[in-house]
Amino acid sequence: MSGQSIYQHGCAVRDHTFQIIYHLRFQKELTQDWKLPEWLVTHRQLILKNLMDDSIIREYTTYHDCGKPYCQIIDQEGKNHFPNHAEVSAQIWLAAGGCPVAAKLMGMDMMVHTMKAADIDQFILHPEACTLLIVGLAEVHANAKMFGGIDSTSFKIKWNQINKRGKIILEKLSMMGANHVID
Repeated sequence: MSGQSIYQHGCAVRDHTFQIIYHLRFQKELTQDWKLPEWLVTHRQLILKNLMDDSIIREYTTYHDCGKPYCQIIDQEGKNHFPNHAEVSAQIWLAAGGCPVAAKLMGMDMMVHTMKAADIDQFILHPEACTLLIVGLAEVHANAKMFGGIDSTSFKIKWNQINKRGKIILEKLSMMGANHVID
């Protein structure tokens, strides 16, 4: 990350994630540096019922990119790439003795950012779907400074993607009803 270590990025994503969770749980107001989608309010209870345990979310978000140093490639133009970094992070986290559930989330981390509309029906079958969606929204906000702030074109593109996917995901989960709630 530009000007930020992998650990610092993980802490920023973790902190943004819990700001959203506390907002949902306690209707705690967020700063002006947030752009919250309508579906966050509309499907508040569904999201809360389907979030993974706080300790799992904390571990997952803090260390979700731990595998990046192990898969880094620098191209001819000097740009960094991290192919398959989510799966590599999951493997590294397990090898380090991390929680298997957090590692599973790490391996699925990029799904919400990269899925196409055709992938949504499969994505919602995962009990981790709401957690991944909320963390994805938090990550877009945690990275906003790198994009040039929440008014930048880059942020808006990433936000619009997660907003569209989130709306469809939560509408479909809502139609599935209580059968999807995590035990």
